[in-house]
Amino acid sequence: MILQSVLIVVLLVGILSPASQSLRFELQGHTKCIAEDINSNSMSVGKYHVVNPNEDHPLPDSHKLTVRVTSSHGNSFHSADNVETGQFAFTATEEGDYMACFWASDHSPQITITVDFDWRTGVHAKDWSNVAKKGQVDVMELELKKLYDTVTYIHEEMFYLREREEEMQELNQATTSKMFWLSFLSLFLCLSVAGLQFWHLKTFFEKKKLI
Repeated sequence: MILQSVLIVVLLVGILSPASQSLRFELQGHTKCIAEDINSNSMSVGKYHVVNPNEDHPLPDSHKLTVRVTSSHGNSFHSADNVETGQFAFTATEEGDYMACFWASDHSPQITITVDFDWRTGVHAKDWSNVAKKGQVDVMELELKKLYDTVTYIHEEMFYLREREEEMQELNQATTSKMFWLSFLSLFLCLSVAGLQFWHLKTFFEKKKLI
């Protein structure tokens, strides 16, 4: 119960706070993968671009990326080769960890590529400025729409956490049961080996007429 309350508080803080999902990282001829836990039917949007090391000059041709976004089941949701910038948007068809992987070709001498990546999911993925423009709503109504979507998202996340908690409980019970039978089997084998050793020693001493 305490763990569940802590999880709910952390979830509320994470959703309601104006957190920025932006990330900047560097590539040096290796792969960089970023994971995001996404619920089924949740919206996800992302955009990325290579940072120009010298703003006074065009971006070098060597500063290109290959990008893949896949689900935990291996389904591809975005693919781009040798690009400087890109974006993606999809609705998750399955829950779990989604991976966004970036890599650059090897160069000699080795170069460092800096990437800006912004990935948003759930209620954070909605473009509220477009909602306001298309719907011609005032500030109060827009805030109410945001609040409604946030509450809906929290409600879905709580059900998702409850399902994950039930899965973990079932896994713990199954693991405990397996450990019990493994311990019982280990004890049985140890007693069996000890009995065989005792019988062998007894037979040996009887043959030698020591007992």
